[in-house]
Amino acid sequence: MSGAAKILIVDDDTKLLAFVARQLRTESYTVETAMDGQECLDKAAEWSPNLILLDLSMPVMDGIQALARLREWFDGSIINLSATDEETKKVQALDLGADDYLTKPFGIQELLARVRSALRRFAQASGSIGRDEAVVQAGNVNIDLAHRTVFKDGSEISLTRTEYELLRFLTINAGKVLTHRELLREVWGPEYGEETEYLRTFIKQLRRKLEANPSRPELILTQPGMGYRLFV
Repeated sequence: MSGAAKILIVDDDTKLLAFVARQLRTESYTVETAMDGQECLDKAAEWSPNLILLDLSMPVMDGIQALARLREWFDGSIINLSATDEETKKVQALDLGADDYLTKPFGIQELLARVRSALRRFAQASGSIGRDEAVVQAGNVNIDLAHRTVFKDGSEISLTRTEYELLRFLTINAGKVLTHRELLREVWGPEYGEETEYLRTFIKQLRRKLEANPSRPELILTQPGMGYRLFV
């Protein structure tokens, strides 16, 4: 990504807004702020940010409404900011197209790490090389999306069709939290949206084949109450 990444922060907490903006500017990002969903839409349309940090609970138009409107046209990354008691909203936001979430209060280093990851995914998705042509490295595992092959420590790993499709979807969304429903519908079909036992079984099988220690996974991470993400 050429030039400084542009980040729009949207939150009605003025102290948090100022603190996060200051920290991001210290990291050489270009930053704008908004205090409600409608102002977010206006500034996003006018300024075209690469990333939006979007609070879920705000006056005038909340983050869920703003997110739904944004995803009609905005193709940049969106990280939701939410309180600890907003789990239902977090799941709803992920289903609507949010790329990640942070639960308040959060540490600044965690925020910066999530921002870097989201911007890296945005740059990959915007590049001239298609995502399906890439070889993605996750730890000691290489996933060749063009040839549909997977290697661990240089040796090819045999996966079933369903195991590969699940890993492929995690890979092309690497770093993003994917909800249980989103994974089930993508891999098994819309009628399987609630069959979480299917998903748990296949995640367990993938971890057994790919992780150094399946009981303490470092590649396919569980987001409690949310879903899973591939760590790269």
